[in-house]
Formats: sequence, structure tokens, C-alpha cells
Amino acid sequence: MALSKGDRLPEATFVEMGKDGPKEVNLSERLKGRKVVVFGLPGAYTGPCSTIHIPSFIKTAADFRAKGVDEIICVSVNDPFVLKAWGESTGATAAGISFLGDADGSFTKALGMDFTAPQIGLIGRSNRYALVLDDGVITASKVDKPGVCDISTGEHLLAEL
Repeated sequence: MALSKGDRLPEATFVEMGKDGPKEVNLSERLKGRKVVVFGLPGAYTGPCSTIHIPSFIKTAADFRAKGVDEIICVSVNDPFVLKAWGESTGATAAGISFLGDADGSFTKALGMDFTAPQIGLIGRSNRYALVLDDGVITASKVDKPGVCDISTGEHLLAEL
């Protein structure tokens, strides 16, 4: 999948940390009738993900909401326990960013966004991308080259709206 304007995201089930523990989330149900930003990144607590990518969406969260975005979702090939801790430690949870775990990487693979960099310990991870979706259909997209955190930031995606 090229993540192009007009494409519909594939069906997917994620795991999210709820008040009572992990819970499954059906992506199409979550997106139905809503304007949502979804961004993917290689992993919790990794360098640029923690110092560039997440902060860029924290900084732009209010601006996205002012433009009618109902929810900002971070997708990562991690488990919900790690994502909950990472969201809290970065301030992203307090900024209203949701975290969905693609624990087995199946969604990431379906998007064609998977990559492996064994030299730095990343196996079956996600490339960086950012999307604006309207009812599950891509209206704007930014995809970085593997190993780069540049155009998929909150600021660059916001400029598309």
C-alpha cells in the first residue's frame, strides 16, 4: 500500500491499554465518521521517536484539534504496557494522544511500512509516517525514508490541512 490520498486503511485490530488493562481496538470502528490523525514510528523509547516525532505531535495537538481532528493516534510495533508507560513519560498521554500497539506488526506489514535494522536491534518495526484520515480514508500523508524523521512530523502534516 502506498499510503496515498484517497486510499482506505486496511482492517486491523490493535491493543490499547484501558482503565481495566489491555483491550482490543478495531481500527475501522475507531475511525468511523471521524477525522483522525494516525502516525507510525519505529518504537517506544527510541531516539528520534522520543525526541522529535512524539514531541512534534504534542506541540501541534491543539492546532490539529482546532482544524477539526477528533483524535491523534500513535501506532507502534510495541505492546500496550510499554506504550502506556511511554505515553505517560513523554507527556503525550496528557496532551490527548492515544497509543495503539500493533504488537505482531501485521498492520504495519499490510501498509508496506515495515523495516528491519538488526544492527540497532529493530526487527519488524514501522517506518515513520503520518496520515490525516476522514472516515478511514487518507486525505493527507507524509512518509519518511527509513531511518529519517523529517516530513512525518506533526508540523509537516499540519501544513497539509
